[in-house]
Amino acid sequence: MKIPPRIALPIAFAVVCAAGVLALVWWQLRQSAEILQAPASGSGVTLEQLAPNIAVTTAIDPRDRALLHLRQGDVFALKSDWAGAEKEYRLSVDNDGGLPALRKLAQAQLQRRDIEGVERTLKALRSAGARSEDLLLLESIVALRTGQLVQADEILLNANESPQKHYGLALLAIVKGNHPQAQQELQAVTAGWEPILRSYARSLQAAYDEFALFPESTEIHLTTLLSRALAQVHECELALPLLTTVIQIQADYRDAWIIQGYCELTSERTDAAVASLEHAYNLDPSKPEIQYFLARAYSARGERDNAITFLEYSLQNGFQPQAEIHRAIAVEANLSGKIMLALEHFAILLTAPDAPLEDYDGYVKTAIVAGQKEDAYTKAQEAVTKFPDEALAHELHGLAAMELEKKEEARISFEKALELDPYREGVKERLKGLGN
Repeated sequence: MKIPPRIALPIAFAVVCAAGVLALVWWQLRQSAEILQAPASGSGVTLEQLAPNIAVTTAIDPRDRALLHLRQGDVFALKSDWAGAEKEYRLSVDNDGGLPALRKLAQAQLQRRDIEGVERTLKALRSAGARSEDLLLLESIVALRTGQLVQADEILLNANESPQKHYGLALLAIVKGNHPQAQQELQAVTAGWEPILRSYARSLQAAYDEFALFPESTEIHLTTLLSRALAQVHECELALPLLTTVIQIQADYRDAWIIQGYCELTSERTDAAVASLEHAYNLDPSKPEIQYFLARAYSARGERDNAITFLEYSLQNGFQPQAEIHRAIAVEANLSGKIMLALEHFAILLTAPDAPLEDYDGYVKTAIVAGQKEDAYTKAQEAVTKFPDEALAHELHGLAAMELEKKEEARISFEKALELDPYREGVKERLKGLGN
């Protein structure tokens, strides 16, 4: 039995927005975002965990390299780019980021299915004095993801009381299909002291609550709802086996194919994601979320033209927020050498009054490549006016000024950029190139 249209929530938007909100709130609550198990993101899926570019505008002193890399890792995580996130979190660790960086490194490694890497990071966390309950959660999730349910059960049952213990037991119960126990454990987490786990517990409980509204629904309906919720809390590795069961029973279950494709995409199973999302597209060729995720999957496989085509389809069919689609098309167009198409979509992005600096970055650099030097200069000036305290804005102004042979103006802008961020090596090289 399919989920009735009236309750079939837009998977992409739900996963993405939930992850993005959790990520930003958790960062603000803990400064260094000490998330224990799932990345602040993104299924994203943000948007998304899933949007190609998400601007994070909170100011960070660029001299604090550990925090800067940690935040950049969060940006990658919000886009579900776990390879990029892992690289940034590792740089944060190398710059003495301490426990917050190690926790996030473990999260990225979990999402990339690098169990050996997670185990190494766990040892580093122990050596750094991580809380026992944080270690418990990571250890139990590793056991769950590797199918060692008996070991996970032993680890959790022998542990001291904590929200992490009950959250791990809830996940274990969901995997086993023991739904009464799962809900009991989720209630304990919701009543606990760990904010991010409370949010995740509510997401999982919401699947049970939604299912209860429709007594006539079948078990595969509940399984699909739980799979969606697991994707929202970044537990796709636990969701995928459940989805396999659903699809075996009902091969035309569109939403199950969407969630499966999303989970395969975010866990770097690119070919499988393309296959799943193409199947979902064949079942419903007009749903913009399917088109968006399919574009993401084609992009991950390097199929730029296909990615642009399906991004345009999703835009025509009303995907929201539209800015993410324009940004994604601009990125794909640049990568495929379609400079004017990229410039067109960056220009659309800059019509928004709250356009982030990253979009100015894209426009100015693309305009320079396209030979639109005056346009690049005008937009760079606008960027400096809107973002006077951002080193990137002054760097862009310097680049555009150089193109117009305004060397002194470029020098002043580059010096200002270095004043704001003395670690911009590219700017230092350009200043040297200007000579005395």
